[in-house]
Amino acid sequence: MENLLYELLDWAEVETIVYSEHDNPHSLLGAHVTEKGILINAFIPTAVHIKVNLTETGQEYPMTREVYEGFFSVLIPGKKVASYTLIVIYDNNTMEEILDPYSFEPIIDPVDLTRFSNGIHYHIYDKLGAHSMEVDGIKGVLFAVWAPNALRVSVVGNFNNWDGRRHTMRRLYDSGIFELFIPRPMPGEIYKFEIKIKGGLIVLKADPYANRTELRPNNASVVCDLNDYEWQDGSWMKERAVYQFETQPMSVYEVHLGSWKKPPAKEEREFYNYRELAPMLAGYVKDMGYTHIELLPIMEHPFDGSWGYQVTGYYAPTARYGSPADFMYFVDYMHKQGIGVILDWVPAHFPRDAFGLANFDGTCLYEHRDPRQGAHPHWGTLIYNYGRPQVSNFLIANALFWVEKYHVDGIRMDAVASMLYLDYGKKQGEWIANIYGGNENLEAMELLKHLNSIFKKRHDGALLIAEESTAWPKVTEDVRDGGLGFDLKWNLGWMNDFTDYMKCDPLFRKGRHGELTFSMIYAYSEKFMLVLSHDEVVHGKGSMVNKMPGSLEHKFANLRIAYGFMICHPGKKLLFMGQDFAQFAEWNEAKSLEWDLLNQEQNGKLNRYVRDLNKLYRSHPALYELDFEERGFEWISCMDADHSIIAFVRRAGREEETLLIVCNFTPVLYKNFLIGVPFTGRYKEIFNSDKTIYGGYGNVNPRLKQSGRQEADGRDESVTLVIPPLGIAVFSCAPFIREAKAESGADF
Repeated sequence: MENLLYELLDWAEVETIVYSEHDNPHSLLGAHVTEKGILINAFIPTAVHIKVNLTETGQEYPMTREVYEGFFSVLIPGKKVASYTLIVIYDNNTMEEILDPYSFEPIIDPVDLTRFSNGIHYHIYDKLGAHSMEVDGIKGVLFAVWAPNALRVSVVGNFNNWDGRRHTMRRLYDSGIFELFIPRPMPGEIYKFEIKIKGGLIVLKADPYANRTELRPNNASVVCDLNDYEWQDGSWMKERAVYQFETQPMSVYEVHLGSWKKPPAKEEREFYNYRELAPMLAGYVKDMGYTHIELLPIMEHPFDGSWGYQVTGYYAPTARYGSPADFMYFVDYMHKQGIGVILDWVPAHFPRDAFGLANFDGTCLYEHRDPRQGAHPHWGTLIYNYGRPQVSNFLIANALFWVEKYHVDGIRMDAVASMLYLDYGKKQGEWIANIYGGNENLEAMELLKHLNSIFKKRHDGALLIAEESTAWPKVTEDVRDGGLGFDLKWNLGWMNDFTDYMKCDPLFRKGRHGELTFSMIYAYSEKFMLVLSHDEVVHGKGSMVNKMPGSLEHKFANLRIAYGFMICHPGKKLLFMGQDFAQFAEWNEAKSLEWDLLNQEQNGKLNRYVRDLNKLYRSHPALYELDFEERGFEWISCMDADHSIIAFVRRAGREEETLLIVCNFTPVLYKNFLIGVPFTGRYKEIFNSDKTIYGGYGNVNPRLKQSGRQEADGRDESVTLVIPPLGIAVFSCAPFIREAKAESGADF
């Protein structure tokens, strides 16, 4: 029998198994029909004895160790492979009965492989990674990874003593994908892929498609099933599918979960869990009147100081705050409270961590090989090769994954400009022009168009928002009309101009009046979101209140008019946490927000002011319904640089509402200031930043104002108003017809 076995084995192939170089171990290991019977081979390096147990009959056949330690064979009579188990005795005298992982046919369908190779498998995350499933009634985990240039790939973990010889994976045809079904439940098991690269070197890589990871500084992937959570947000999701963001209010609260609020020091832990954060955050957001939260990246990342913008685990919520199910609960809870959830997402670059995507299979698989194309010199990170179909598929599927699996309502794409421009952040000689000699990244453009077009086809109301810092045209134009297809674009031009203007001493603002009004020249070129984000309160820039000039009192007054102008300006809104109660310190990701400041009079009043601003915004369609239509805005006064006063009108569509907004960016009080009005009517003040409840002096307009026939601002009609210092006043406008006096024909 031993001589027969020796003759049946291909010993060159056996050596590639023993020396862990085989990329199709199923061709030798497992059960195979031969003319002499059923040949079963197994390679378990630490085994000293193995028996084959036929499941149906219970018959046992001892296996023979063949030449190499750990390699066993047996020839069983028969012409058809029957189900069996392996009874293994190890060198430490322990015994285990296992199902043979090499007794299963390929699981990933050739159609899936073709779609992935073409870059159009939008649910590839259901195939690659680690997925619990049943195969022929047997529960286990399918491991799969794309590593086309690897000599060999194994899945390793505690379950096999991190021995890459134990669970070598099968290369699926010419797809570059390796898979292995391990026939046993493995919830919570940690694992990595051991990759033998050309030259014989071995690297350990985390799973690019892992649904869960270890808490840093550990970085292994974790087997996790995402299908067990029972969602309760059906009503929200149904309404979202018909949600028209263009005509609805969007006031977004930007949050870094790790520093929004930290546990007390006595608890000796770094972070709250997602489930703990949900009611605390939702309660605050609802009370303040925000419509959405936007989370700085919660995808897994090794370095806290990156704030999540250097991602290593694109398909896993960070373990800092709990499990994937915990994060599902977080999103579910927000939806039940009527709060939308937007995630920051980073397809522009990735870090060089050895366990991550960099040089994944011994080659520049995800990045470009040429550093002029594949590296950001300033950030020290790598740039994706967007022209490789499998790489673009990885990213497109990832954006869809968070919408599909976690029900998120929007994706805010970080650093889009760095994707679009080949020379972004680079000097002469550090970049390569495109085929037409230009600096546009044609492959990145195609990726963005592809992603946006797929999002639109879902018809589920999920949004894609671009942080694009240049004047790239048609960012929010439909792909069919030559645009990139985003729903919204961050208006960073407005942010830079406006913060520069507000930082200027009011005495000199008249010389910068254009910075205040310039945004309306291009306001309708894109669908804009006005943002005062985390980027404006870090790296020595100071908090929002400390950007403001003057005494502490003037700082708060300046901040009130700044927020008021932002709310009334066309565009959706975003404000970073801590700035709505005027946190004095610059944001630090390692520290909690200074919540005690709410007990201080000025900070508490500012917080109330922002709450009432959000209420004003959400209750008046004129402030949001026609954000992207020119008929929703009209200047009344935009040239009065000497007074640093502007006035404009916002209009609604269906409601036919008109609001008059007057802003004074100097600390001068005007008690009888003439302002032109859009029509004959009555003007009632409905909001004033100088109210004492907000920390002001009470310079308000308590009585209804009726327009008179006195020319002002190029208008035939005007009203005389109290204009508060460093203040904003909002008036509702009701037209009326002035009746002629019978005797004289004079007008009232």
